[in-house]
Amino acid sequence: MSDRRVRIHIGTQRLELLEGNERLVACPVSTAAKGAGERLGSEQTPRGMHRVRELIGAGAPSGAVFVARRPTGEIFTPELRATHPDRDWILTRVIWLSGMEPGRNLGGPVDTSERHIYIHGAPEDEPMSAPGSHGCIRMRNDDVVELFALLEVGTPVRIEE
Repeated sequence: MSDRRVRIHIGTQRLELLEGNERLVACPVSTAAKGAGERLGSEQTPRGMHRVRELIGAGAPSGAVFVARRPTGEIFTPELRATHPDRDWILTRVIWLSGMEPGRNLGGPVDTSERHIYIHGAPEDEPMSAPGSHGCIRMRNDDVVELFALLEVGTPVRIEE
């Protein structure tokens, strides 16, 4: 495994993929509207060390809709949003995270994986560089495709304030 690692900074709403001293990807994201926190049901973005648990959606078209980590066969459109106004739109790729710090983001009521925290694509009109998600890390679809292609299961992900 390479020394690639992801760093997500909640304060600046930025994601970086680093390898050694080189920055391979740098882009805006949107973390939780309710801030940082680890508790189940908090709708907050968990902090600390994580790893990529699973990479879902390889080869899916940009805008592909996922529900419960499965493609629905739909492609996001404003009309589809109007039909399903309460959906939390998870698009294009799903990078499922797992916590690595027992008691902080691993196990019990703080388990990142059990909370279904992902890095994923979002509708193009969703604002980036500002908190707005329900706990996940939202990205532009082109950015999540680029990041996904450079990751492997087990890649470390640090989420910091």
